[in-house]
Amino acid sequence: MIQLQRSDPAAVDRARSIVRGLGSVLVAYSGGVDSTLLLKLALEELPGRAVAVLASSPAYPQSEQVEARALAAAIGARLVEVDTSEVELEAYQRNNPDRCFHCKEELFDTLEPVRDSLGLAHLAYGATADDAGDHRPGHGSAVRRGVRFPLLEAGLNKPEIRLAARALGLPNWNKPSFACLSSRIPHGTRVTVEVLRQVERAESVVKALGFAQVRVRHHGEVARVEVEPGEVERLFEQREAVVEGLKAAGYTFVALDLEGYSTGSLNRTWKPGRAIS
Repeated sequence: MIQLQRSDPAAVDRARSIVRGLGSVLVAYSGGVDSTLLLKLALEELPGRAVAVLASSPAYPQSEQVEARALAAAIGARLVEVDTSEVELEAYQRNNPDRCFHCKEELFDTLEPVRDSLGLAHLAYGATADDAGDHRPGHGSAVRRGVRFPLLEAGLNKPEIRLAARALGLPNWNKPSFACLSSRIPHGTRVTVEVLRQVERAESVVKALGFAQVRVRHHGEVARVEVEPGEVERLFEQREAVVEGLKAAGYTFVALDLEGYSTGSLNRTWKPGRAIS
């Protein structure tokens, strides 16, 4: 469930001021609420001097890319598309805790020439105030390269961003948070295109049953399914369809996480126990 709180209008004004001060900007855009709000502010504050760039790789489902393209068109953004190759990097495939650093390094290596070719002064992405206190090795890549993050700089947290997005009429203001598919794979387990596609197929099965927030955590032959805590019982009621779909996706066992969805759940110690099939 999306939790909102009272917004701080001054924080949104600060973000607008920071964006204006950039002069011109290439916005790393994913279609999520954070990058969409940043893009919207850039379009309003820097008319004709803001461009969105959407990166594609096997770590992101095609369905997310399709939605991102449609949304960019709906808000009138110029959209440039690029491919990134982080999944080909050995440092990324090793899937150590610094995986996100190598991902962002590849992303910014790809985007900086785009920014140069478009004659834009800055590259920005949608980091938020919530990211400042979390383990975000990818953010370290942005900092060292001078990439800007106006939402974080303005002190905007996720609930405030959602409120601002709703006030601006952005249709994805309540879109569930999404992380790349590699985040479903425990650190130390190699990331491969095959596993990423398997996770993508598995999550699409659960989403097709009407669940918006879904994570299928990959534990070898075991798929551990997370949905919102309030949705756990409903998922269990549809366990036969879930099991059938996830076995078709290539898993031998299917487990339902009774704690429900939580960010960073792979950081917990987990040992396979009884599966629901």
